[in-house]
Amino acid sequence: MGFANAAVFVVDDDPEICRSFRWLFESVNIPVKTYENAKAFLDSYDGTQKGCLIIDVRMPIMSGLELLEHINSLRNQLSVIMITGYGDIPMAVRAMKAGATDFILKPVNHQHLLEITQKCLKKIHTNSIQSQSNFYERLDRLTKRERQVMDLVIEGKLNKQIAHELDISISTVEVHRANVMRKMETKTLAELIKINLLQAFSNEELNSLVSLDG
Repeated sequence: MGFANAAVFVVDDDPEICRSFRWLFESVNIPVKTYENAKAFLDSYDGTQKGCLIIDVRMPIMSGLELLEHINSLRNQLSVIMITGYGDIPMAVRAMKAGATDFILKPVNHQHLLEITQKCLKKIHTNSIQSQSNFYERLDRLTKRERQVMDLVIEGKLNKQIAHELDISISTVEVHRANVMRKMETKTLAELIKINLLQAFSNEELNSLVSLDG
């Protein structure tokens, strides 16, 4: 089953656990990356990568719960599974309340972990398709002129430059920009740029899948 470039990210300070989980997911062709601590993961995660994040609750420097709370403060496309010992069940409950998808007790049953992870990845894939559909629905609301203005805004052009390029007044550019923000359901320019970049990233994934199929 393909998951549109989604991956599994394992954060655990136990090297043996990391090796074991890597073997498990690679055996079913699911991309997997392992990290020895939360900092190593955060240093490599850019917010656009989709997948399932598997975190050990008890880790030095930054605990699994602290990592989860930090991840929640970022815009991300991750489902989180917590790995916990019996004595950490209260912490696991806190993790669920903080947004974790599930938690698994040690010793980990590999088949159970695999089933939960595949379910998470499938949900992420479905949500990605829905998000892509929603993006195009919003895009269809724009007039041709509004699309032109949005493209130039994303390129970093100022209102004065856009007005000159499209041969319209600055006040008209401002009206079009306001319409773009409203119809695309974004509140800031940064958000408008980000959803377009994420969509472009998704299209690249789709094209790569089509190329592989061919």
